[in-house]
Amino acid sequence: MRKERIELDNRFGEQFAGSYTFQEITWAKRSRIIQKHTKYHPMTGQVTNSDFVAIQAETIWGSLREQPESKPITLDRLLGDEEGIPIELGELLLNVVNKLNGMTHEDLRFLLERLDEESRTQLLQSFGFVKNSGGLQPSLPSSQPKPSSNSS
Repeated sequence: MRKERIELDNRFGEQFAGSYTFQEITWAKRSRIIQKHTKYHPMTGQVTNSDFVAIQAETIWGSLREQPESKPITLDRLLGDEEGIPIELGELLLNVVNKLNGMTHEDLRFLLERLDEESRTQLLQSFGFVKNSGGLQPSLPSSQPKPSSNSS
């Protein structure tokens, strides 16, 4: 299984400085994490609700193999609203874990096609594609118009 090691300086705070090792998780573990935090309609099987923050936090936690002795990253801290981790650190960890576990734009598009509008917006917000403030909402890179080679 693939591994990735990152070194953090003090930019996220002294408590988070140090070396972290992440490892790819198995398909079964990823599936169980998603199932645990996803609710389905009993008749249609459609997704009715997903806790994307919990899915991402447990995926980071499941991939984390080594961290500094002070153990600054915990599942509770990843999930914490008050005593959580800095946004930028969470995004960095999520990028490392998504790269290791193969979350591609195609995977994201597949998920988006199966979600209702509210869940789709939540998912895009959690990945940083949509701003919560109702401001500019960048589209996925693969859905942006391709530049034309013809000039008029």
